[in-house]
Amino acid sequence: MYEWSEEQLAIRDAIRRFVEEEVAPQVDALEHDGVPPYEVIRKFYKTFGLDEMARESFKRALERKIAGETGRPSRRGASAALTLIPIIELCRYCPGIVTSMGVSTGLAAGTIMKSGTPEQLERWALDLLTFDKVGAWAITEPDSGSDAIGGMRTSARPDGDEWILNGSKTYITNGPYADTIVLYAKLDDGTEPALRRRPVLTFILDAGMEGLVQSAPMRKMGLKSSPTGELFLTDVRVGPDRLLGGRSATTDPEAGRSSAKENFVTERAGVAAMALGVIERCLELSVDYAKSRVLKGRPIGEHQLIQLKLAKMEVARLNVANLVFRHIEMADAGKTPTLAEASAMKLYSAQAATEVALEAVQLFGGNGYIAEYRVEQLARDAKVFQIYAGTDEIQVTHVARDLLA
Repeated sequence: MYEWSEEQLAIRDAIRRFVEEEVAPQVDALEHDGVPPYEVIRKFYKTFGLDEMARESFKRALERKIAGETGRPSRRGASAALTLIPIIELCRYCPGIVTSMGVSTGLAAGTIMKSGTPEQLERWALDLLTFDKVGAWAITEPDSGSDAIGGMRTSARPDGDEWILNGSKTYITNGPYADTIVLYAKLDDGTEPALRRRPVLTFILDAGMEGLVQSAPMRKMGLKSSPTGELFLTDVRVGPDRLLGGRSATTDPEAGRSSAKENFVTERAGVAAMALGVIERCLELSVDYAKSRVLKGRPIGEHQLIQLKLAKMEVARLNVANLVFRHIEMADAGKTPTLAEASAMKLYSAQAATEVALEAVQLFGGNGYIAEYRVEQLARDAKVFQIYAGTDEIQVTHVARDLLA
């Protein structure tokens, strides 16, 4: 695959019209007025019937779960392109919307769908998949950073049939407004003294539970349209119904770790599609500006230094697009990238998007530093691609370890 099909182009164009008509006018309110993005996302879902599609998909998945089927569901007639095209188009204007949407439906709901019991799927997953409720996925802690699993200190202490949770999480997308929280914690049953080797358990929490505090949104450099916060847990008591996978989850000490690592692969591959949206928009804005901005009687696009910037942006666009197309082909063939492959994809795409966005700011000169020209927002938003879902440095270690293994 090296380009979109006619059907995919038609879908892309329909989504692009929606984004330009419904999302673009809201960007300033989302960026500067503290308006959460959830109503915009819900309108997007209803406009394209994504909520109804989610209900149908959920019904089939639930039937499989009840029947005890394992493995990936069939993707007959579907394509990963239908997932990635909206990501690309939304990121052309507002990457923060994609971050909030992806964490809620992809990470929070996706984790429950994969590892939850049928009862847990019905109780929590469907409302997240349709975006009737907002989800958060809580793994990062103040002292763990990129060592998210090994450095985790949030504890789950068994107390009869229940569990008592203590600890804190930070940089949690949707944290301030989440209705449902998928939270990772280390088992604290007194049998394993080494914190790093303790089993990881996953719990499902609801906003308003006694002892659970969700902070106000953090002030950030970028992705201002995606609320980020902290979670504080003080003796939060949860029943066995909130342990993801039920009691059987305690018999597999690697279940929680495996769940987190699988999500890392999905998250990192998705960053490439986000990066492509940013690159496309920055290039589009830069080309238009190079044609219209006149300096000393000539459009600046006639100068070779400006042409060099544009050419490098186009090279980045082609490279990242090819990574995205490769990912689509793999997914449609039922193949999943390794952690190293996803890390390499994320590493290059994140760096490319950041470089392109900063070059766009430079090309615009003083105007590039002003919000109304939009490239300054995209530059701020792109930078986080090199930080979240694992920093560039972490991606390097995962790629290198795979090569050296």
